[in-house]
Amino acid sequence: VQLQASGGGLVQAGGSLRLSCAASGRSVFSINTMGWYRQAPGKEREMVARVFSGDVSVQGRFTISRDNAKVYSQMNDLKPEDTAVYYCNADSYYNAYGARLVSPLNYWGQGTQVTVSS
Repeated sequence: VQLQASGGGLVQAGGSLRLSCAASGRSVFSINTMGWYRQAPGKEREMVARVFSGDVSVQGRFTISRDNAKVYSQMNDLKPEDTAVYYCNADSYYNAYGARLVSPLNYWGQGTQVTVSS
């Protein structure tokens, strides 16, 4: 599974951004959840939310939604503390050969920078 994220950028505090991530590859049918993580400078990566296909998760100012192999993050009223690299994530209980796994494989996108200026 390959993940391609887009939509990051520079925004003033109080603004909004919408991140998008598209999954591709022959194993895309086996994706279990998709979601977003973020990593601020000097901090550990943290989960924003993960969702199943068709689900919506509201995490305060962030709304994570998914449509099959695409996941989105609508971020409103952004604050400087939201500045981070945002990573798209997907997991699957099947490997590339279609074998069922006990633990899921995790796939990561390349990360997209979100910078919120005060």
